[in-house]
Amino acid sequence: MAQLVSWTADLSVGIDSIDDQHRRIVDYINELHEASQTGNREIVGRIIDDLMEYTVSHFSFEETMMERAGYRFLAPHKKVHELFTRRVTEFRQRFALREDVASEMQETLIKWLMNHIKNEDRNYAATVREFGKD
Repeated sequence: MAQLVSWTADLSVGIDSIDDQHRRIVDYINELHEASQTGNREIVGRIIDDLMEYTVSHFSFEETMMERAGYRFLAPHKKVHELFTRRVTEFRQRFALREDVASEMQETLIKWLMNHIKNEDRNYAATVREFGKD
């Protein structure tokens, strides 16, 4: 089955560990798309749970890097992460109520991936890279 979204160089923030984690999120989006196309609710549910767990871990990792580097916009960046985590939690809850959320969730994830990574994450990446040179 064709991928819904592909990793492209313009998604790179220039920090290998973060880029690897973002690639994994791209993989989750494609896995969710494939599972929803087959109509397998069990797999969709597992992917939603895995994505939720991975997102929380990824955000924590990013926030720790930003904090160590003294990134001055850490607080608003954390707020964006909290809002996104809340959104994914809502999808998970709606899914538990037997709602078909896969397509809407894919759309939300893709928009977030494109906006958040290309903008907010790029903004902190320069600070983190500069800090890492010390």
